[in-house]
Amino acid sequence: MRRGLVSAAMAAGMVVGAVQPAAASGDPYVVRPDDRRLTYEGHWGRTAEAAVTVNSGSRLRFRFVGGSVHALFDVSSITVPAQIYVSVDGGPKQLHTVDQDDLEITAGGRGPHTVEISVKDVFSRVNRWTPPLETGVVLTGIRGHVLDQRVRHAQELAFYGDSVTQGVMALCDVNTSDCADGTAAYPTLVADALHVSLTQVGFGRQGVIQTGNGGVPAASDAYGWNYAGSRADSDRRADVIVVNQGTNDAAFGSAEFRTAYRAYLEKLRAAAPHARILALRPFDGTHAADIAAVVGELADPRTEFVDTTGWLDAAEGDFHGTVHPSAQGHRKAADRLISLISKESKESKER
Repeated sequence: MRRGLVSAAMAAGMVVGAVQPAAASGDPYVVRPDDRRLTYEGHWGRTAEAAVTVNSGSRLRFRFVGGSVHALFDVSSITVPAQIYVSVDGGPKQLHTVDQDDLEITAGGRGPHTVEISVKDVFSRVNRWTPPLETGVVLTGIRGHVLDQRVRHAQELAFYGDSVTQGVMALCDVNTSDCADGTAAYPTLVADALHVSLTQVGFGRQGVIQTGNGGVPAASDAYGWNYAGSRADSDRRADVIVVNQGTNDAAFGSAEFRTAYRAYLEKLRAAAPHARILALRPFDGTHAADIAAVVGELADPRTEFVDTTGWLDAAEGDFHGTVHPSAQGHRKAADRLISLISKESKESKER
């Protein structure tokens, strides 16, 4: 079966396997994954049977009344469960491993209550691209008294990158899900500070030429897909797109990298004609001169090279290992981007 050419319906069926969709049980209080009462952020492949994400940092919000609600999952093909945080009414985030098909979420009093589920980590070293997936979050429904909620039309930020953008090793210096946290990575920190909608897509080992772990294609081939066979929502309405690629392309020469990086930026521009595109110098400096040169050659006033030199300092504890920022490092990078994006937004309003 050719990657990327499978129909969305077939891909969804392969993801959930032979498990009967929860919403087909006849229970009137089971809300299907594609119900408008559920608000998603990030890349989720959504059908009536399942909402699937393979990206750390993806989020889901909904409202309910009553003392509890149940999030339903399909874990039939999962070998390395994803980790998620659950927060009720803005309270502390509770960590859960998605290794069972029913997660009860409790709340005090009748409510109404607001739930946010955020994906802490989807492990990058097992298959998370071609169904049936070995890791990822496969939501099959919400059981409970789910309420309508107001539709927010916030600004939209999209971040595309590798394991740095994914939040690998943000919490400690071992490449495991326990040490990874997409919600501690700079994309989530920036989006939350600016109160905008977030798309956070990071794939370990991926570059613009280098393929990623877990069967993920190189950045240009993966762009526009949630996973193989599942088209991603368009970035046409994105206000800002942040690109942090190049670290994993160190083995490739300058000319080859420039050609691939330029094609990638052109693909982003075609998908998002009005977005401001920020092309970051990778935090370890890989291909920095090439990225700056490509941006200069494009001569696109809405595409900018962002020189991150000096943003992070290994001597100050900003890294775990040689390339992955610590939580402290992510905070520093986020603060720089918040200032950069906020300044442009303010100047645009004043013009």
